[in-house]
Amino acid sequence: GGMAAKNKKVCVKSKVWLEDREGRIIFGLGRMRILKAIDRCGSLNAAAKDLKMSYRAVWGKIKVTEDALGKPLLVKSQGGSAGGGSTLTPYAYTMMDRYLELSRIIDTQADDLFESGFLDPK
Repeated sequence: GGMAAKNKKVCVKSKVWLEDREGRIIFGLGRMRILKAIDRCGSLNAAAKDLKMSYRAVWGKIKVTEDALGKPLLVKSQGGSAGGGSTLTPYAYTMMDRYLELSRIIDTQADDLFESGFLDPK
């Protein structure tokens, strides 16, 4: 919300995500959290543990996103017994930035509309 909250009892909330034609989620807050965790933890396995998700669930979501966007989000680095790590591709960072930007634009526009008296009695 903007500065002009004016102590209203009602505010606008929006959640933005991207879907494919089949209605599968391609990108949203969940994917953001996964990518950030991989970035922070350095591997898919560690990220899954950190998020309290199964490795399969995390990998599955990333795979769906990569297939839909046609670009890789992760680069695997070969490791020893630990199985190597994963780092984000430049495209993954771009996607995260664009998603945040999109969310911000939608939030700002919703706030502007709302504060212009959208719900005021006519």
